Amino acid sequence: MPLPLPRLRTVVLVTGAALLARRAVRRRVRSSPLWPLPALENPVSGHSGRRPTTTRRLLISERTAPADGVVQLRLEGPDLPAWQPGAHLDLLLPSGLVRQYSLCGDPADPGTYTIATRLVEDGRGGSREVHAQLHEGAEVEVRAPRNRFPLVEAPGYLFIAGGIGITPILPMLRSVAASGADWRLLYGGRSRVSMPFLDEIEKLGADGDRVTVVAEDEAGRPDPAAALADTAQGTAVYCCGPGPLMDAVASALPPGRTLHLERFTAAAASSAGSGPFEVELRRSGRTVRVAAGQSVLAAVREELPYVSYSCEQGFCGTCRQRVLEGEIDHRDDLLADAEREDSMLICVSRCRGKRLVLDL
Repeated sequence: MPLPLPRLRTVVLVTGAALLARRAVRRRVRSSPLWPLPALENPVSGHSGRRPTTTRRLLISERTAPADGVVQLRLEGPDLPAWQPGAHLDLLLPSGLVRQYSLCGDPADPGTYTIATRLVEDGRGGSREVHAQLHEGAEVEVRAPRNRFPLVEAPGYLFIAGGIGITPILPMLRSVAASGADWRLLYGGRSRVSMPFLDEIEKLGADGDRVTVVAEDEAGRPDPAAALADTAQGTAVYCCGPGPLMDAVASALPPGRTLHLERFTAAAASSAGSGPFEVELRRSGRTVRVAAGQSVLAAVREELPYVSYSCEQGFCGTCRQRVLEGEIDHRDDLLADAEREDSMLICVSRCRGKRLVLDL
């Protein structure tokens, strides 16, 4: 039965209005800098350029204590992405905190990831949450492993670890020991009972006195300069641990050796370029002021609260943004040289001048 004429006229008018509204929205998306969608072609801000990582839920199948104050978690799940020594993953804690932990298990085991963390009472809360809340039988969310500390081929290796800094180095030790490569380890800690994986490490180095263990309560602090002086040309030096230890290794490195560092906190930034500056958000048509003690991320999120971030330490790359103008003061430990030319991690990096322009 055909619609009455008045009702048909109403349907036509409503349909026409909907089409006009849709066209108007499309025009606004393309043209308006205030519309919260990209108005530029091929925006790259907020995208690291790396393979995207997916979040997956894993079962905590085992919780152990490899040393005083250290918890080790064995995480199990199907079809886990492969990883190589030196890799780390993002652990998404129940509170919403995201922390990065080195994988210290066996890369040949396709169904498990193993991580370990030391309790830091005066830290930012991540280790306290792991120790207090993550137990066998619970599930946690993780993002697939990434590796910015890969084990390279070299004629010889010197590994220097301090405390929990042994975690990314342990799979490297297993790898070089199995391959027959020439290697040595200098391992320091407050005491032997606080140094994780010590029994396994001493067994790995039992042939040839490869391992030197320095417990501070027994023999003081390790001497990286002496260990470096005994290395040959071409040695790859891997170091992970407290900042002062890594700084000492870097300053004592002889010529002809390559240095590879893994930091658990962002490197100390110089005081230069730490003053206030302005950041123009080009696509949004807004300008924000970054105070001397404020991060670019914090200032930007006051205007654009949807901007993504995670670690807030310059490790994960979630907050990477494209820089259109201005000189960047890079303070991260992630971006490659080519990536630093036109992008920055706004959680830690700053401006060397008075103004930056971001593709936001």
